[in-house]
Amino acid sequence: MRWHSLFFTFAVVVCVASFITQPALAEIDLSGSWTAKNHEDAMERGAGPNPDDWAGLPFNDAGRAKALSFSQSTISMPERICWFQTQWHIAAGPFSLKIWNEADPLTGKTIAWVLGGWETRAPMTIWMDGRPHPSENAPHDQTGFTTGTWNGDVLTAYTTHIKTGYIRRNGAASSDQASITTTFLRHGDMLTLTLVMEDPTYLTEPYILTRSYLSTPAPVATAGPPCIPGDEGVESGKVPHYLPGKNPFIDEMAKLYNIPREASLGGAETMYPEFRDKIKDKFVIPARCKRNCGAPGGN
Repeated sequence: MRWHSLFFTFAVVVCVASFITQPALAEIDLSGSWTAKNHEDAMERGAGPNPDDWAGLPFNDAGRAKALSFSQSTISMPERICWFQTQWHIAAGPFSLKIWNEADPLTGKTIAWVLGGWETRAPMTIWMDGRPHPSENAPHDQTGFTTGTWNGDVLTAYTTHIKTGYIRRNGAASSDQASITTTFLRHGDMLTLTLVMEDPTYLTEPYILTRSYLSTPAPVATAGPPCIPGDEGVESGKVPHYLPGKNPFIDEMAKLYNIPREASLGGAETMYPEFRDKIKDKFVIPARCKRNCGAPGGN
C-alpha cells in the first residue's frame, strides 16, 4: 500500500512538473518568413516624408528643435554611412521579416524569439526566459535589450537600452532614454505588429505605429550586402546641421499643401482630430496637389 502511495505521489509530481514546463496552449508559432505590406504609411516606408512634415508627432520643444537642426547630409558622414537604425525601424522601414525561435537544448522550451536584421537594422532578440533588463547604466546600442511575455496568443516585447535614432527619416529623433513596446498579433496568415515609442527626452506622449506582414513560403533575406564606407563629400569631423531659425525647409508643407506651420511642426495636439477645427480657418485647399497626392497625375 505504501509503495502504491509513493508511486501515485511521484506520478502526480511528474505530471505537474511536465505541465509547468510546457508553453501555454494559447501561445502560437511566429516562426517563418513574413513579407511586408507597404500600403500602410506608404510615403514613410517608400520615398520618405517631406523635410518638415512632423505632423502627428507628440514633440516637446527639445524634439522639435532637434528635428529642425537635422540635415540629410548627416548620413553621409564617414562614421554614419554604415550606421544602423534602432528597432523602431521595424515600424518605419519597408523590409520583410524572418522570425525564428531559439530553444533550450534540454527541454526544447523557447528561450528567445529572433527577428532577423536588415542592412539598416540589427537583429532583435526577444528573451523569453525571465531574465531582467540590465542596469540603466549599462551600455546602449542600436539592438537594444528586449524581453517578452505571452498574454494569451499575443506576444508583448519591451525594448530598452537603445542608442539615439530616428522616428522618421526627416530628423524626428529618439533619444537613448526611449523605450519601445511591441505587440505581435497573428491572425491566420497575417501578422500585425504594434510599436509604441515612449521617450521622456523628445516626446510628451507615446507615439504609435502599426505594421502588417503576410506569411510567405519564399525565403526572406535577413541581411543585405556588407556596408562599405566611402567618400560622400562630407569630411570627417564635420557635422552637417542647421542653426536655430536657419532650416530652409521649414515652410515646405505650407507651400505644397497650404498647411499652417504650426501643424507641420508637430506636437501632441496634432495627433488628434480636434486639431483640424483649430486650424480650419488657416487651411486652404490648394488648386492642384503637387506632390505625394496618391492619385493619377500626382508627382
